[in-house]
Amino acid sequence: MSEPVAAIGANLSPDAAIVAALGQRSIVLIGMMGAGKSTVGRRLALRLRLPFVDADTEIEAAAAMSIPEIFQQHGEPHFRDGEARVISRLLAGGPLVLATGGGAYMRDSTRARIAAAGVSVWLKAEADVILRRVKRRADRPLLHTADPAGTIARLIGERHPFYQQSDITIDSRDVPHETIVDESIAALHAHLVGAPALLHPLSMDSRS
Repeated sequence: MSEPVAAIGANLSPDAAIVAALGQRSIVLIGMMGAGKSTVGRRLALRLRLPFVDADTEIEAAAAMSIPEIFQQHGEPHFRDGEARVISRLLAGGPLVLATGGGAYMRDSTRARIAAAGVSVWLKAEADVILRRVKRRADRPLLHTADPAGTIARLIGERHPFYQQSDITIDSRDVPHETIVDESIAALHAHLVGAPALLHPLSMDSRS
């Protein structure tokens, strides 16, 4: 870690030090469906006073159709091509907190773009947690199968080796969302500034 970043971090709250160290880079949340990327991402962006963008929402707006409709009408390869373009465009306009779709990080060019323009944070959720969170939702085209649990297990096997290349890993489990946000702040501070963040209300920027 360079001396200038460490020196800046010493004089700022953890939140402000993270933003200062990011510069024009973005925080990119990756992980399986149901890992909490959008929910945690919104809270993390609010904490850091950065814009939050959900890549799936941007894709739907660009295509003027839902993601299940894109899958049904054009297929997954077409969706992944559009997803890569949208993520690249969003990263060019950073800094922001970006939640990505579960399969986005599988593409080599997208991983390279995230590495160049962002800090990747893997929200790692276990299979039972994922299934419990997504089983009542109809907007997961990859789970439109006779065996959703088996599909999740297969996707975890395929995707985890790629997710493991992320800069930071956070255990996404059934605790208050603010707990995951606090852990993300601490990990981001350690990664970017080089020291653990001491997280308590008085250490944070005022959010009044």
